[in-house]
Amino acid sequence: MSNSVYQINKGINQSIEFKGLKAQYIWYLGGGVVSLMILFAVMYIIGLPSLLCVGFIGTAGTFLVFKIYKMSNQYGEYGMMKALAKKQVPKCIKVYSRAIFIKM
Repeated sequence: MSNSVYQINKGINQSIEFKGLKAQYIWYLGGGVVSLMILFAVMYIIGLPSLLCVGFIGTAGTFLVFKIYKMSNQYGEYGMMKALAKKQVPKCIKVYSRAIFIKM
């Protein structure tokens, strides 16, 4: 019998990553590209000059890519969700009545 060589998948339970984008940022970039394609179609159908459409969509697409990569590098896989959740927590709780502490 010959020995079999099996490759081990070391990416188990790891989040997906594509060219530096981590986790949900891949979906954000994909959604942004699809929305830019729809915007281009609408602008072209309205009758705007094609060079104006291409210039605007190119500029917006460049801004989108840089912004998504910046967020991916700044927050990481779960950091943005944690930052948004932290904004939801109140800084202080004010109670103007002692009734809540006296109830039994």
